[in-house]
Amino acid sequence: MEGLKRRLLAEIEGAVRFDEPLKRYTTYRIGGPAEILVDAACEEDVVKTLAAAREFECPVYVMGGGSNLLVSDAGVRGIVLRLGHSLGRVAFDGPTVRAEAGVSLPKLAKLAADRGLSGLEWAGGVPGTVGGAVAMNAGAHGGETSKVLRGAHLVSRQGERSFASPKELRYTYRRSGLIREKGHVVLAAEFRLVPDDRRAIFERMKQFATRRRSTQPLGMPSSGSVFKNPPGDYAGRLIEAANLKGTRIGGAEISTVHGNFIVNRGNAKAEDVKRLIDLVRATVQDRFGIELELEVELVGWDGE
Repeated sequence: MEGLKRRLLAEIEGAVRFDEPLKRYTTYRIGGPAEILVDAACEEDVVKTLAAAREFECPVYVMGGGSNLLVSDAGVRGIVLRLGHSLGRVAFDGPTVRAEAGVSLPKLAKLAADRGLSGLEWAGGVPGTVGGAVAMNAGAHGGETSKVLRGAHLVSRQGERSFASPKELRYTYRRSGLIREKGHVVLAAEFRLVPDDRRAIFERMKQFATRRRSTQPLGMPSSGSVFKNPPGDYAGRLIEAANLKGTRIGGAEISTVHGNFIVNRGNAKAEDVKRLIDLVRATVQDRFGIELELEVELVGWDGE
């Protein structure tokens, strides 16, 4: 491990930190330490980190803005490769935009709106990054990544670069089959947008923001939606119908505003959130015979 650390410090342009608390990088403000945290500053940092990890047979977990994660209190073994704001270059070419994996979705949506380009209005309040959006087909308000994505620039764990179309990414609800199964890392994405009236675009973004403020607990740390919506129903409705809103364990609470959010009331542990997740799944299964599937990703837990 010392040889790996020396190599990363010598080769990586971005920051390399050891035993770094991940709660500093997640929207939950929860998470134990990363054994090694690499904060990529450029696409080549990603490629070099994966190469070093292969040589030293070290596991790598890739994270973006930390908005859809529950990191265990014990932390994460090996390398956490963070594709954050340092990997944030954006370039427009007419109605097409290329954005690196670390670009925040709200930033990209605003940049597009400023240029009178429609298609990303739904992303204006999604607290994630381009890389995460491509990997999980992020969406909101009837829009989603796959509908506007031209394709994604990827690198495999073996260092092979490729460009994949939405069809090749094999999108389903909140999932890319290609990335989930093969472990490719998103370097950048290209979106094909549509010219529209700038004021109309911002008005739609304003309406979406108003709806979010009235229906989501935006003032408290959370991961966003915890569960995927089951076919023909809504996870939040089922949780509310099970009378679970407001239930607390330790410092974590099932939001009183939206049942599909578990919030950190200020001192929550990852274990508190996990126990609430388990409670919700067991209760909804018992009451309604529906098994809720996680949308939030569990990182650093045994068996995950």
